[in-house]
Amino acid sequence: MQAIDSKKNKATIIVHSGDMDKIYSALIIGNGALSMGMEVSLYFTFWGLQRLKKGELDKGPLSKMNMLGLGKMMIKKRMDKANVISLEKLITDFKELGGKILACDMTMEIMGVKPEDLRQDLIDDYCAVGAYIQEAMESRMTLFI
Repeated sequence: MQAIDSKKNKATIIVHSGDMDKIYSALIIGNGALSMGMEVSLYFTFWGLQRLKKGELDKGPLSKMNMLGLGKMMIKKRMDKANVISLEKLITDFKELGGKILACDMTMEIMGVKPEDLRQDLIDDYCAVGAYIQEAMESRMTLFI
């Protein structure tokens, strides 16, 4: 008798870092999984949540070699030259493809972030760790970025 796999064709990603390159990674992986027919949830917490503030999506530093912003400027020039799409386009595509964005309400309380500080057009739910755990339990793939 074969065991029945109860996990959905789903990915859940914790977006803990607010670093520009890590936000890119989360959105590129999320969009890739969506385009392959998976359900995807991004759970934004701590510094990742800061990127959901109005006007803050691309404000994070590089995770390595930021060099007081010079490294980020150099990487952005190279990305422009290589026609890499913007974080704004990636997150818009993510939502249009059916991706779900969850905002950690405990982080909001700790960091003094109010719902009106965040981009309401992106967020599907304000929730606690239990919502993430439920999403992760149903997922074939979970990542921490």
